[in-house]
Amino acid sequence: MGIFTHVCLGSDDLARSARFYDAVLAPLGIVNLGPFLDQGIGYGRRVPELLILRPLQGPAACGNGATLGLKAPDRRAVDDFHRAGLAAGGEDAGLPGPRGAVPHAYGAYLLDPDGNKICAYCFDPP
Repeated sequence: MGIFTHVCLGSDDLARSARFYDAVLAPLGIVNLGPFLDQGIGYGRRVPELLILRPLQGPAACGNGATLGLKAPDRRAVDDFHRAGLAAGGEDAGLPGPRGAVPHAYGAYLLDPDGNKICAYCFDPP
């Protein structure tokens, strides 16, 4: 997973988050691996790398300016990620389409039900 061992996002409603993340991560080949300790849910392909957790101190709060970027296998998966996220209670934060940051970048952005910004990107040529 690059330079990270894991990433955590906070949620005050784990059942709602599970419905959202189960739907939005499926097109990317990322699955719900079950409970993570007694605090949340672990997502990954083989081991938990994305953790959706109840915060230990106070209510969950999203980070203004923070975005979690996820790898998509192809452009269709980016489109499916965005569509699934909207259907599962997420909010559009950037429609699927070309992005100018790097050659062939194609991405989409969502806000999860707790306000966390996530995106999916593919870098394959069209």
